[in-house]
Amino acid sequence: MAEIRTIGVIGAGQMGSGIAHVCAVAGYDVLLNDVAPARITDSLDLIGRNLARQVSRGIIAEADADAALSRIKSAPDLAQVGKADIAIEAATENEDTKKLIFKALQPHLSDSTLLASNTSSISITRLASSTDRPERFIGLHFMNPVPLMKLVEIIRGIATDAATYEIAVGFAKSLGKTTANAEDFPAFIVNRVLVPMINEAIYTLYEGVGTVDAIDTALKLGANHPMGPLELGDFIGLDTVLSIMNVLHEGLADSKYRPCPLLVKYVEAGWLGRKAGRGFYDYRGDRPVPTR
Repeated sequence: MAEIRTIGVIGAGQMGSGIAHVCAVAGYDVLLNDVAPARITDSLDLIGRNLARQVSRGIIAEADADAALSRIKSAPDLAQVGKADIAIEAATENEDTKKLIFKALQPHLSDSTLLASNTSSISITRLASSTDRPERFIGLHFMNPVPLMKLVEIIRGIATDAATYEIAVGFAKSLGKTTANAEDFPAFIVNRVLVPMINEAIYTLYEGVGTVDAIDTALKLGANHPMGPLELGDFIGLDTVLSIMNVLHEGLADSKYRPCPLLVKYVEAGWLGRKAGRGFYDYRGDRPVPTR
């Protein structure tokens, strides 16, 4: 990967931390940015703990973990990210927020810098059109948790050129990931299938067909899923689930993608799942307890 040596990651939340982690382990220098500098510190702490866990499990050597952590630098100013060979946006799943980030980043970029978004549902073509380099813009949708999940969806916008695509595929593979090409349709492949399933599970709860425990047990044991759909929704974040359902509903104009009213109610209550301490389960005690 001669073209890419330094990675800029914008957004130091769960996804941005994971992307920074795998890039550093693969030998890339990483510039980690967030609008809240304290989150960068928290992210570096999280990455350090996750690397230590990998060392304890024999996945990587301690020296390699130390070297990886040393490659990640705090970059609280977007101008610092402009030095990267590729800048990957991993902010909240909101189109306006993402476009504002790319607009603010643009003056600091060299002509050769590639841009990527980790969006899980939003049009790559629309995001790319808000920049000065739609031909050098691509979707790199990493799965959560990034250090464990092997897939990266590669999404080309209508203007993405062949060279950008080839570099993006090679970059993802250099991280030890398997790539899947997705067309630029709402929610791409994984979330086009996965998130409506979660929404349907919430409808099943909303209509009284089953309890939280019954629904999750049924899918784990009846369909051999490693995690029940309501538990998975909590893990993803119910605000993100709602955002993706809204993208599907608006983008495809099909009533089958209508977000469940109960999902909307939980998000309005701030019960967003694990990160908020409550969702379809209450995580504030010794073990998760269903909230319905």
